Amino acid sequence: MNGGRIRRGVAVCAAALLACAATAWTHEHHAEGPVVSVYRTATCGCCRNWEEHLRTHGFRVESHEVDDLQAVKVRHGVPARLASCHTAVVDGYVVEGHVPADLVRKVLDERPEVAGIAVPGMPMGSPGMEGPRSDPYEVVSFDLAGNTSVYARR
Repeated sequence: MNGGRIRRGVAVCAAALLACAATAWTHEHHAEGPVVSVYRTATCGCCRNWEEHLRTHGFRVESHEVDDLQAVKVRHGVPARLASCHTAVVDGYVVEGHVPADLVRKVLDERPEVAGIAVPGMPMGSPGMEGPRSDPYEVVSFDLAGNTSVYARR
């Protein structure tokens, strides 16, 4: 009778150990991704949603609440016509707005000669702006001289 309880106890402990190991691997795996420094206001919920989108896709996120977001955009050379609700920096590139994580990763892999990429405005359906509809939008690359080109369409 005690043997059955011991076997069940061992099985429960083994299952718990496997769950802990899987959780630890997941956290360790995500901790290895690039660090994205995100600058946003304290009250923007969609910015927090975009940060979570990045974490889900393996990025480490450092979130910085700032009072003067415009100053951050100017400091990093974001053209006013490309502005959105948050600005991020990752490995020397600027990421403005709700850029999908796969395109952030693509920029880091391809290393194009641009200052950054942006999703101007806050299009519905972009990461962090999920909702009842998805509008098509463009991801735009830009350089420090203000030149832009379409990097991707979604």
